[in-house]
Amino acid sequence: MSVADPAAPRSRWLTRRNYVLFVLTTIYALNIADRFVLGTLIEPIKAEFHLSDGGVAFLTGVALAIFYVAAGVPLGLLADRTNRRNMIAWALFIWSGFTLLCGLSQTYWQLLLVRIGVGVGEAGGTPPSQSLLADEFPAASRGAAMSVFSIGSTVGAALGMAGAGWLTDLYGWRQSLIVFGAIGLPLALLVRLSLREPVRGAKDHSRPDPAVNAPGIIDTLRYIRGHAAIRHVLLGATVVTFSGAGLLWWTSAFLMRFHGLSAGEAGLSLGIMSAVGGSATMLGTAWVMARLSSCDPRWQVWLIALVSVAVIVPGVIAYSAQSLSLATLALWIFLPASSLYIGPTLALCQSLVPAEMRGQTVAILLFTANIANLVIAPQLIGSASDFIGSFLADPHQSLRWVLVVCSFTGIWGGWHYYAAARTIRAEIL
Repeated sequence: MSVADPAAPRSRWLTRRNYVLFVLTTIYALNIADRFVLGTLIEPIKAEFHLSDGGVAFLTGVALAIFYVAAGVPLGLLADRTNRRNMIAWALFIWSGFTLLCGLSQTYWQLLLVRIGVGVGEAGGTPPSQSLLADEFPAASRGAAMSVFSIGSTVGAALGMAGAGWLTDLYGWRQSLIVFGAIGLPLALLVRLSLREPVRGAKDHSRPDPAVNAPGIIDTLRYIRGHAAIRHVLLGATVVTFSGAGLLWWTSAFLMRFHGLSAGEAGLSLGIMSAVGGSATMLGTAWVMARLSSCDPRWQVWLIALVSVAVIVPGVIAYSAQSLSLATLALWIFLPASSLYIGPTLALCQSLVPAEMRGQTVAILLFTANIANLVIAPQLIGSASDFIGSFLADPHQSLRWVLVVCSFTGIWGGWHYYAAARTIRAEIL
């Protein structure tokens, strides 16, 4: 069975496009891992530099995000107009190099500056990767392929949390960053030497002529504004990213602060949840998407809407439970289920817009989702925790209740996916 064709024999798993999918999924995992490493290191970095919750949130999340989102849209435009293989290789080399330099930083300002470099490099990885995959897989198997690709987010989060926590307990937080940065450098060379640039739009009904059809970002924004399905998918993904990945930024600190886990124990626990539970969710989603590809496309967004609302229950339990066992059980449900939307959303971003707008559409999704995930969520939660803590007899309890309240944002995200169902049948390409 091949991702490209669910009915194909098992021997066809070993195809060139599945190799491309494997390599790009691995790179996506490293992209996410390098991002989550500092999230796992919140407590030791906070202690070393004597920072508040709001201060460490700015360093570990907001500093990267500001430049990530600022560079994301122009790099998405570049992905629609240049060689995507070379762009992926250079982006991987840049963010890996700066991650390594994070580990060599000796002051707050040094760490802040090289963290900015990580953000710029990471912004150039995902738009060309998804655009390239869309030209390797036809529309019928694109949802399954993107769900497999999205496994990189759960595996990467697991590596970032478990690996960084384990290395920090053994050697210190700086050594963790050096190791994660070094991993990506040879992978960049592998991309350059083993992948090729496919024909743009090759798997669609028409192939755009780049010399004639080269829409800019304003054209893409106008297209999104005029088509309700893709507009609601982008808005829904942004909100769901806040309620899932955004809360994950503080979950390691939550487990250490309220349940007495070490950085290694918290990282390992969350890493296993992400790797096992998240990957199982992604594979299950890929299986479902492969079977829904010939059915009513509304089922894709209905499924995401339902799960986005349903995961509120385990989210509230996870952050309010006094028992570590109950909190862990709830997190086993909440964290994997919160990532279900990724694969179908990425596929919809390729199938609801013309081929010449795909890189820009993904960049716009990353722009809005990462503002929610990397800017608003860590800074809002950290600052709200500082503020509310000043009014509580036990200020350490403030983080717990801020996380509980933020869990309810899944209702808002689910509504947008439900709204996308109204026009998706007419707008899907």
